[in-house]
Amino acid sequence: SAKGLLLSVSMLAWCLDWCLQYFFKRFLLRESNMVSRYKKEFLELEKIGVGEFGSVYKCIKRLDGCVYAVKRSKRPLAGSSDEQMALREVYAHAVLGHHPHVVRYYSAWAEDDHMIIQNEHCNGGSLQDALLENAKTGHYFQEAELKEILLQVSMGLKYIHSSGLAHMDIKPSKCTHSGTSPRKVDLWASVAFLVSFLLLLGDLGHVTSITNPQVEEGDSRFLANEILQEQYCYLPKADIFALALTMALAAGSGPLPCNDAMWHHIRRGNLPPIPQQLTHGFHGLLKLMVHPDPVARPSATALTKHPILRPSLGKAAQLQKQLNVEKFKTAICQLMCQDYFCPSFSCLLGTPALCLAEPDTSICSNTDPGSELLAPKLQT
Repeated sequence: SAKGLLLSVSMLAWCLDWCLQYFFKRFLLRESNMVSRYKKEFLELEKIGVGEFGSVYKCIKRLDGCVYAVKRSKRPLAGSSDEQMALREVYAHAVLGHHPHVVRYYSAWAEDDHMIIQNEHCNGGSLQDALLENAKTGHYFQEAELKEILLQVSMGLKYIHSSGLAHMDIKPSKCTHSGTSPRKVDLWASVAFLVSFLLLLGDLGHVTSITNPQVEEGDSRFLANEILQEQYCYLPKADIFALALTMALAAGSGPLPCNDAMWHHIRRGNLPPIPQQLTHGFHGLLKLMVHPDPVARPSATALTKHPILRPSLGKAAQLQKQLNVEKFKTAICQLMCQDYFCPSFSCLLGTPALCLAEPDTSICSNTDPGSELLAPKLQT
């Protein structure tokens, strides 16, 4: 009947309305809980950086009172290229674990369709910050400082490469230090500072596997030519190329070209103009790092052991060699003493001893025929 049909429609509408309200409330509740995690767990102090991925905030975690850097993506990530970049960074941190020259990762979660990543806070600023300050004052890092920067970044790269990954976006803004003083210029200008505080590599959004690469090209100013040609056989050497250009900027070189004659000139194995006189060895090392053939470039491991960057290793090797020679001389002297006092006993036991009898040459067949002239005959 019409009355029954109207009742059925009313019931259907009521059920539909109830279902919509139920799921809408659950959705709001879920969104509220997700958004509240950041607000409930962290006290936001200030925005400390903005990049292509998103914004970075300096926060205090309410539970432990420690300061962290919390990165939040700019736009919703679902289905976008930024989503893959964010996931790559999280996966890379999970593979790498903790290393003193890589920014430490603590946690990551999705919130309101945005990715949130909690990392170690490095309040010493980045190398890019220091370069901007240097440009204002006309100051640039001296060779001793450049060597220390190159060595510490190479240590971070060595760890990343040994884990089967390539960074693929090495540049000054990715190099940070864990200093505590707000006077970044004075700190960066001090060699003692660089030794006392660790230099760390961060922002792993472009990291990819060396054996199964999925390359997302980074900054074209630091891009090696083989990556542009989609030749991915030597990805770690592309990091070395970018590191050399980073060092050129730290040495006072002007802004790098994006794509012009100078860009191609650099890809033919030439460094950009550097306004200071570097020693022949160090300049040659940087030039080798931009060699057009990636095979010819040194690896990160080789850089960490290079005598130009770590001359103490060469001295230590020389001292070890001298020590080995002295040990050999001592061993020879011990053997000579054994043969002098009692060749038969030392041959049997391998230990020095004072023998009260003449040596038995039948026991010690390798005794020199003239040894009786050398061995003392004790009077009985």
